[in-house]
Amino acid sequence: MTFANQEYRNIFLLFIQDTRKFWISSLATACYLTFFALVFMVLPVVAENRVVSAESIQEQLAKSVQGSQDNVAQTNLRRFYAQRNYQPVWTLADHATLQDTALMLIKRADEEGLSSNDYRIESLRQRRDETPDQVSLAFELDLTRSLLALAHDLRSGRLVASLADPDWHIPQQQFDPVMFLQQAVTSGKLEEAFADLPPGIPQYRSLKQLLLKFRALMATGIVWARIPEGASSIHPRTSHAFIPLIRQRIQEAYRIFERPEYDVADSDSEFYDDQLEGAVKVFQRQYGLNADGIIGKNTRQALDMTPDEHIRQLRISLERLRWLPRKLGNRYILVNIAGFYLVAVQDNARVFGMRIVVGRDYRSTPSFNSRISHLVLNPYWNIPTSIARKDLLPKQRNNPGYFASEGIRVFSDYQYESELDPDSIDWYSVNHFPYVLRQDPGRKNALGTIKFMFPNPFSIYLHDTPSKYLFQKDIRAFSSGCIRLEKPLQLAEFVLGKSFERADIAERIRSGKTQTVNLSERVPVYLLYLTAWSNGQGEVYFSSDVYGRDRRALAYARW
Repeated sequence: MTFANQEYRNIFLLFIQDTRKFWISSLATACYLTFFALVFMVLPVVAENRVVSAESIQEQLAKSVQGSQDNVAQTNLRRFYAQRNYQPVWTLADHATLQDTALMLIKRADEEGLSSNDYRIESLRQRRDETPDQVSLAFELDLTRSLLALAHDLRSGRLVASLADPDWHIPQQQFDPVMFLQQAVTSGKLEEAFADLPPGIPQYRSLKQLLLKFRALMATGIVWARIPEGASSIHPRTSHAFIPLIRQRIQEAYRIFERPEYDVADSDSEFYDDQLEGAVKVFQRQYGLNADGIIGKNTRQALDMTPDEHIRQLRISLERLRWLPRKLGNRYILVNIAGFYLVAVQDNARVFGMRIVVGRDYRSTPSFNSRISHLVLNPYWNIPTSIARKDLLPKQRNNPGYFASEGIRVFSDYQYESELDPDSIDWYSVNHFPYVLRQDPGRKNALGTIKFMFPNPFSIYLHDTPSKYLFQKDIRAFSSGCIRLEKPLQLAEFVLGKSFERADIAERIRSGKTQTVNLSERVPVYLLYLTAWSNGQGEVYFSSDVYGRDRRALAYARW
C-alpha cells in the first residue's frame, strides 16, 4: 500500500499500533481471567490434596472451631491431634497398610450389630481411591473422626442408654476414645486393640455369630415362608393345610441354627407327624414358649418372624450388652426379664438356668444391677401400699374373711406393733389406705420360703413362690415387679457357695421361723432386658418384646 500524502501515512501507522495494543491488551485480559478462574477452581482441590502436615491439620481444626458447633466429636478430634502436636497418622508415605487396617475395622462394624455407614465407610473409600498417591487432608481428619466414634460405640454402646431405654438404670461405661486410639496407633497393634473393645462374654459372641448368619442370608434375597393366620390351634397327629408350610419353615430354621431336630423330612403331607412335633417343641423352647407341640397363636407368630426382624432383635440386644460393665465378676447372676429366665455364671461359664416370673406390663421390672447381700428364710411379706390398695382391698371388700384366710395382718404403721382387727374396719369407706398390711410366713405367703435381698431403689428382690403353675406359661409377666424363682434352693446353693448346707437350710425352712442368712461374699446380679440371648453354650434364644422396650429403643436408634 502506498500513500500520496505523508500525513495519511502517519495516521495509518498510528492506527496499526493502537489496534495491536488493543488486541494484545484484550488477549492479556482474557489470559488473566482464565488464569484466575483456574486458580480458584483448582486451589481447593490442591488445598485438599496437598501433602498433609502438622500446620495444615492445625489450621483446618482451627477453622472448624469457628465454623461449626463445638460438639463432642469435634472436641475429641482436636484433642487427639493436639496430643500428637498435630502430626498426621494415616497420610504418611509409609502408612498405606495402616489405612487398609483402619478401613477394614470400620467395615467390620456391621459384624458387631452397628452400621459401617454411620462411620462414613463409602466416603472414606472414595476419597482414598480418587487420589491414591496423595491422600487428602479431609481423608486424614475424617478417618480419625470415624475411628474415634467407632471405638466409643464398641466400648460403651452407640446409643445413650437412658434415652433409648428410660427403664435402664445400669450406669453406662465411661470411656475415652482419644486416649485409646492414641495408644492403639502408638503400639502398632490397631486391629488387636479394637478387637478387645466389645464385651468378651459368651452371650455377646453367640449373638454376633448368629447375626453374621442372618446378614449373609439377607444378602441372598431369600424370603422365608409365612404361616397364614388360623382360627384354631394345630395339634400333633392331626391333619391341616398349613403343615407343609410349617415343615418348610422348620427346614429354613435348620439352615440358620443347624439344630439336628430341625432337619425334618421334605414332604407335602398335611399330617402333623411325630418328627415334626419334636422339631416344633424344640422351636418353641428356642422362642421362649411352652414346649407342648401345639401350634397356636404365639407359636405361629414366632414361626412368622422374618430374617430382618431377627436382625433387629440381635442388634439391639448386642447394643444392650455393650452398655454393661466389662467386668461382671467371677460369679454373677443374669436375670433376663424379657426372656423370663435366670442364668448363674461362674468363671465365664453357665452353671445352671431356671424359669422366672417378672412384673406385669403396668408394673414392669426395670433393668439395674446390685449385689445380693443376704437371704431371708420364711420371710414376711411387707405388702406395698399400692398393691394393698389396688389388688388386695377389692378382694377384702368382696370377701370380709379374705385377709384372715391368707394370713394377712393389718397394722397402723410400719413399726408393726399396733395390730388392728380387720373386722373392725369399714373397708368400703377406705380410700387412701392408711393401713399397713403384712403377710405371715407359711404355705400361702407370696414370697414362698426364701427371698434374696440386694439394695436397690425399686424395692425389688428375688423370691420363691407358691404359684408354681405360672412357670408353665409362655408369657410369665404376673408379678408386681419382683422376680419369682422356679428353683430357689438351687440359687441359694450358688450364692452361698461353700457355706451352703442343703440339710441345714431345709431344716431352717421347716422350722417356720424367719431367719436371715448373710453372704460372706456379695454376689453381683444384673437385671437385663434381652429379647435375643444365649444360654452361654452357643445356643441363641428369642422372646417377645413383652414391655415394648425394644420397639422404643429401635425407634430411637432409627435402626
